[in-house]
Amino acid sequence: MTSTTQKQPRHLLSLLDLTPAELHKIINRAIELKSILRRGELHESLKNRTLAMVFEKSSTRTRVSFEAGMTHLGGKAIFLSPRDTQLGRGEPIEDTARVLSRMVDCIMVRTYKQSDLALFAAHSRVPVINALTDLFHPLQLLADLQTWFEHRGDIKGKTVLWVGDGNNMCHSYINASKQFGFKLRIACPKGFDPDTTILESAKEHCEIIRDPLAAAENADLVVTDVWASMGQEEEQAKREQAFANYQVNDMLMDQARKDALFMHCLPAHRGEEVTASVIDRKDSVVWEEAENRMHSQKALLEFLIHG
Repeated sequence: MTSTTQKQPRHLLSLLDLTPAELHKIINRAIELKSILRRGELHESLKNRTLAMVFEKSSTRTRVSFEAGMTHLGGKAIFLSPRDTQLGRGEPIEDTARVLSRMVDCIMVRTYKQSDLALFAAHSRVPVINALTDLFHPLQLLADLQTWFEHRGDIKGKTVLWVGDGNNMCHSYINASKQFGFKLRIACPKGFDPDTTILESAKEHCEIIRDPLAAAENADLVVTDVWASMGQEEEQAKREQAFANYQVNDMLMDQARKDALFMHCLPAHRGEEVTASVIDRKDSVVWEEAENRMHSQKALLEFLIHG
């Protein structure tokens, strides 16, 4: 059960809600929890704790990773779609937040608007986690960075290339560049730039380079995402034309460092934003990256719930 104390909870609405030291701590803990699980050890740090999962957008990795993660930690996860809550029938966001947060220990929300998430968190008595909005996807960055740290060590001073739309994933990489001290090159066509305010906040770490081949030169990590995100399907034809020269293929990867890693948050559209040959190459870590959603989220849950 949730505590009756009125202590203000910590939330993760973006990576900027935690300090660099806290983010490093969570990643190190995620690596440790992964090892504990693989050794088959029982570790029920969230025994009798409950996570509410509020989904307005569909999900595979997010739902399964949170449900499995809470099971590993001895807790319980409750899945709530719009059909399962009064949110889908017009109850104010703040009222739902007030009610749910009196019954559970943590709430993750996957929704369309960052402003709706912020409103929810403002009225919650327990930690709220951003499981994806129009502006940010911080959970994916925790998984990506855990994967990098496992393979290459600290990312400080390295060069990361983002290829494609200036979307929520791009925004989270911008935030991560500031929190972890790496250089971020953003290769995107005109008209698809990231939010100027978000970009300006990390301008000493980021730059936009229109030519993806030039941007890939000596990059340590190459990352991309689908050209049309959820809710943008009607723009597919327009985006295919705009992003035609922004595919991550073998030619682009050959411009990066020989040991450059490739990441994609998945699901991927092979033959569009990335070729099958890149996804399946030895320096592609997309499957570990996907698995690490579970481990990094377990570490985050421990951090937020136990304080």
